[in-house]
Amino acid sequence: MAILGIDEVGRGPWAGPLVVGACVLNSRFDEKENEIEAETWQDELNDSKKLTAKKRENLAPIIKEKAKATGLGWASSRELDSIGLAEALKLATRRAVCELIKKSNGVKLDENTLKNLPEKLPFDEIIIDGTSNFLKGTDLENLVSVLPKADAKIKEVSGASIIAKVARDNYMVSLAEKYPGYGFEKHVGYGTALHKKALTELGPCPEHRHSFKPVYEAWQSFSKEDKRRHEERHSERYPCDDRGSAWRFRGGALHASSMSARGARARLAGYYAEGIVADYLKRQGHTIIARNYKTKFYEIDIVSATTDHIYFTEVKYRQTDSHGAPLDFIDAKKKQKITFASNAFMQFLSKKLNRDLDDMPSPILAVASVSGPDFKLDKWLELVV
Repeated sequence: MAILGIDEVGRGPWAGPLVVGACVLNSRFDEKENEIEAETWQDELNDSKKLTAKKRENLAPIIKEKAKATGLGWASSRELDSIGLAEALKLATRRAVCELIKKSNGVKLDENTLKNLPEKLPFDEIIIDGTSNFLKGTDLENLVSVLPKADAKIKEVSGASIIAKVARDNYMVSLAEKYPGYGFEKHVGYGTALHKKALTELGPCPEHRHSFKPVYEAWQSFSKEDKRRHEERHSERYPCDDRGSAWRFRGGALHASSMSARGARARLAGYYAEGIVADYLKRQGHTIIARNYKTKFYEIDIVSATTDHIYFTEVKYRQTDSHGAPLDFIDAKKKQKITFASNAFMQFLSKKLNRDLDDMPSPILAVASVSGPDFKLDKWLELVV
């Protein structure tokens, strides 16, 4: 039985891409030639974090050459800022599987659904390191088992971890030349004292994740003039300036986009505020079902669940209270929208779980108030509709 091992690298750094590795090893018993050598290098596989950089660099090309199939999936810092970490993990995982299948079978798949799989796959089972099935909702969903610490237990997952780690580290080292002064060759984007000092002095570079709090705070600490000069240096990345236009570098020239500077900053601030509330709910015993859930007809900031209830929380953030407290913006019309969204979501959930609505936990609407530059949670309370 062939196992497809999957592991990610780069979940926590302040800069750089998220990379997912996918690996299927040849069975030792199938190899007729060089069997002893094959056993030797496979025995060296382990969690990439437990190996030295030199050992990883030595093993990565061997894995790619001798494994039955490998693939890498990348999600850029821009994509991560746009869709969030959880969705970026799904996207990178599906891209890794698509690359592996394409290299093995020559079939190009839709990375969102993985529909129309080839009749013969190079694997029979999939093991993903961690606790989340990032292939849920695809045609491979039922082949997946999730296993915490799998990168230290399953050789195929170890191989995936190593090739992803080496690929990402090499990419970050290459950025040190493109963006000198940040020390990417040393910390490869992770939050170290050196990185924080460079971020404070130089500001974010195009590879930084603006949706991560240290990066956002460093950017907010700049004056308007500093921001203007900074955007001119890094025009290919920064979506906003203080002149009311969003700019992107395209075709050798600057172009204004449709998103205003204020709108871009508000979106990031709202994302942080939702994170503050989600962390609070977890501490209260809630399980977060969805964040920033959007459909064609409605959107919900946070959906969480306890044993008895499902909560739909609207998050309101204001940097100051000069325009009214956040809770003041929950009027009758807004309550109607939240009610409609919660009812629609409950219907969707009942169908997905194949349960009658009457057997589902009762929905409760709630609102959270977050304010100030330090994103302080003021209140979380249930709404009376």
